Amino acid sequence: MSQALSLASGVRPPGYRLPDATHVGRVRLQVSDLSRSLDYYQRVIGLHAKDTSATHAILGPHDDDRVLVELHEKKGVRTVPRHGLLGLFHFAILLPDRPALGRFLHHLGELGEQPGMSDHLVSEAIYLQDPDNLGIEVYRDRPRVEWRRSGDQLEMATNPLDVRHLLAAAEGAPWQGAPKGTTMGHVHLHVGDIERAGSFYHEALGLDKVVWNYPGALFMSAGGYHHHLGTNTWARNATSASSEDAKLLEWELVVPSAEDVAAAIEALERARNTVARDEQAAVVADPWGTRLRVRSERP
Repeated sequence: MSQALSLASGVRPPGYRLPDATHVGRVRLQVSDLSRSLDYYQRVIGLHAKDTSATHAILGPHDDDRVLVELHEKKGVRTVPRHGLLGLFHFAILLPDRPALGRFLHHLGELGEQPGMSDHLVSEAIYLQDPDNLGIEVYRDRPRVEWRRSGDQLEMATNPLDVRHLLAAAEGAPWQGAPKGTTMGHVHLHVGDIERAGSFYHEALGLDKVVWNYPGALFMSAGGYHHHLGTNTWARNATSASSEDAKLLEWELVVPSAEDVAAAIEALERARNTVARDEQAAVVADPWGTRLRVRSERP
């Protein structure tokens, strides 16, 4: 029987557990044409370019120092095939409130974009593909007091989005780009095996399992969030993205302190993972070669 979410749900890892304050940082993407991608991420997605070079750009919200996306150009890389490669399914940009999402949806309509849209119970989401067919979600969260659970699991679904009410939430205000307070909410990956994904991200890295009854998927988080990481086996192509593909180069989990980075390194190495490290970060690849950087919030 469903009930309002009042207690922590999910399954804790058997050993090390990431701090509750853990959150997703920036994503680094390999793209085929920097100029084309830079135009898309600014004009369509509404991010602001904070620094650019001939082959590299960093982008984030307007009036906010936060960096959400790095673009790295490699000429000639292949567009992601329709049914995906092991690696990125999508990264998810979290807007601060529902009116912002309504304004974003209206903006897409003015541009003639035709996004995917879903109500996930815990959130409302809009889905797009960038010029290299890399997946993007832009979403807003419902308040945690409205999240529900069945037993130990959060309830999530893929229901039709109420477009009319979402557009009404914009109250006629124009979209002026991703506003201050926009963050990277989560990352969702194509993986080769759900059990191995759980062994790496839950048992070794220390994320809680939050939802595991979605067919072919597992959702994990820290601090009771609905998910900082989704994993699925929905890609029809069981090949990992290569250096010659447009792809996710790396994504970040941000923990409060250098001590938390050191604890994550110890847990990962105890599970026989090879970890590269520096003073503030650890870099490790999952079983399908997707690189994760665990870094500290504070220097």
